[in-house]
Amino acid sequence: MTYGANEKKRILVIDDDTIFLTTAELFLKDEYEMYKANSGEEAMKLLNDQKIVPHLIMLDILMPNMDGWQIYNKLKALNDYKEIPVVFLTSMNEETEKKRAQKIGAADYITKPFNLTDLRSRIKKIILSTAMTNKD
Repeated sequence: MTYGANEKKRILVIDDDTIFLTTAELFLKDEYEMYKANSGEEAMKLLNDQKIVPHLIMLDILMPNMDGWQIYNKLKALNDYKEIPVVFLTSMNEETEKKRAQKIGAADYITKPFNLTDLRSRIKKIILSTAMTNKD
């Protein structure tokens, strides 16, 4: 997957907290093309219906019906999304959860509340790293 240098990178945020979704969009929309989903089901529908391929997915863990781990597994099972970096953004601050995310290949694990400037910096670093890795 190669990205154009001037292309606005796409981020999909999946979180059942509408305040967080709005905050993330407002904070990041100047630099990134933002997509939001408030559940795993909505995220899968958005990806299937709009055929977008995000450059990064930010994913909450604690959500009703389908938790973040289940969504992660669904995404990684699909060819179009298995190489997309996933950042878990969650209130779960347990070391076992952080290790689990690392073990399955998450790009990062950020606990809420977090510093928005730090979040932006970490996102930029992950997207840049992914673009460099996927260069032809």
